[in-house]
Amino acid sequence: MNSPVPERTVRDLTGLLVQTGHAMNTRLSLALAEIDSSPRKHCVLLHAMEAERTQSQLAAIAGLDKTTMVVTADELERDGLAERCPSATDRRARIIRATPAGEELVRRGMAIVDRVHAAALDELSPGERQVLVDALVKLQRLPDGAEPCGAAEKAVRRPRRPRQ
Repeated sequence: MNSPVPERTVRDLTGLLVQTGHAMNTRLSLALAEIDSSPRKHCVLLHAMEAERTQSQLAAIAGLDKTTMVVTADELERDGLAERCPSATDRRARIIRATPAGEELVRRGMAIVDRVHAAALDELSPGERQVLVDALVKLQRLPDGAEPCGAAEKAVRRPRRPRQ
């Protein structure tokens, strides 16, 4: 026997955002496949170009778990798009650095990403576009003042706990 489901009093914002994110990721995946790329590859390479970042930092920015980040870094390295280099500040950490081929892929990918985003925003009036973007930026901020995932660089390692 099924139990009655409580009536919603507020629109399922999380569901709408997740479904919209999935739809946009699908559009980006199809479009970036034209140049043998993906949203994940594009994101990791783009952020590797911005600054010297470790695999862990790139994983946090891209919202990837450690295993997926390692697989991604392996693919990028195998395809000649990135290389792992020792960190200048932490000998245990590896920096992911985009190669010239990786930088070119990001440049080509950025034009595709911009095209996909423009096509999505073109479905809205100019006023709706601005309201949507402003609202998403506002909702991205967390109530406790913490930075949303990827907004701030993460530490290479957690601080050590004192031994007991």
